[in-house]
Amino acid sequence: MLLSIKTKLKLSTNQETIMSKHAGIARFTYNWGLATWNSFYKDGLKPNKYLLKKFFNNHVKPEFTWIKQSGISQKITQYAFDNLGDAFSRFFSGKGGCPKFKKKGIHDSFTIDAGGKPIPVGGTSIKLPTIGWVKTYEGLPHTTCKSITISRTADSWFIAFAGEQEHKPTLKQHEIVGVDLGVKVLATLSTGVVFPNPKHYEAHLKKLKRLSKKFARKVKGSNNKYKAKIQQAKCHARIANLRKETLHQITTYLCKNHAKIVVEDLNTSGMLSNHKLARVIADCGFYEFKQQLEYKAQKFGCEIIIADRWFPSTKTCSNCGYIQDMPLKERIYNCESCGHWMDRDLNAAINLSRLAFIVKAYRGIAAPMLPLK
Repeated sequence: MLLSIKTKLKLSTNQETIMSKHAGIARFTYNWGLATWNSFYKDGLKPNKYLLKKFFNNHVKPEFTWIKQSGISQKITQYAFDNLGDAFSRFFSGKGGCPKFKKKGIHDSFTIDAGGKPIPVGGTSIKLPTIGWVKTYEGLPHTTCKSITISRTADSWFIAFAGEQEHKPTLKQHEIVGVDLGVKVLATLSTGVVFPNPKHYEAHLKKLKRLSKKFARKVKGSNNKYKAKIQQAKCHARIANLRKETLHQITTYLCKNHAKIVVEDLNTSGMLSNHKLARVIADCGFYEFKQQLEYKAQKFGCEIIIADRWFPSTKTCSNCGYIQDMPLKERIYNCESCGHWMDRDLNAAINLSRLAFIVKAYRGIAAPMLPLK
């Protein structure tokens, strides 16, 4: 299976300069294509990435000799137009907003390849096409890839690629588990295991405020302003890394030890509209949690079952199936019908786990039905 790998590069000063030049050319190409696309569209034409790419290579690139300087891969302009075309495709299909112009120092990245040839990867060194040998902080698996994307976060450069790796299914300790996601407790399993919410953003909020104030007080365009910007970006990157590490620990535990995982389909965008809880909900990373589950299910050999968004897992009694209202402030589920009571998150996780039996029944496999009214 194909797995995406991303790791930090160990670069010299000259190599960092080369990476910055590549990112600058990719940014210039993308912005030129976006401006030309908008201009054509206003004139009533229907441009596409192939038309822009051909015009750029034949008429624009020869005028800018700095694009063809030595040590610069010419593949970055091709992928810049591909990214622009993908951005407009998402926009026209309603999956994303209108493409915006890129700015220097914000999401700097570029993609290169070896002209269709596979690029060997492995160990702590990798030979990039045109750029040459670069070192990594951790050893990479020995595989090959078609293209490599290099990006910058704060003052660090990262390499990302997709390579084929063999993975065998792990021995499962539990057949089925239901997972209830929340804010106070990040994940509650039907087996009784609870993963608390570390709230990394809240823990670093005081430091972020101090760095933001420091950045705002620096003179615009000065070196001190740039240094303060890097410090602020490093803090945000640390928060993001801590959040991803927490989600990786939970998702790896789930996929390694459970054959079937039932999770609810959360309306994350709707939840973020609640301004009182938006910051805490965004800090949980529910979308990233689902993304990690999807690819780790293939990696470790388990099945993911998505519960319907309107399934009343929290309102339903796991003992008798009675459905009642459950305000967010009530943390204990106390059934009005049978008197059964337990933690509301554990009650929801148990209800979610029983959905796997319904899936089996629909597939024609004999299994006990969910005792819901």
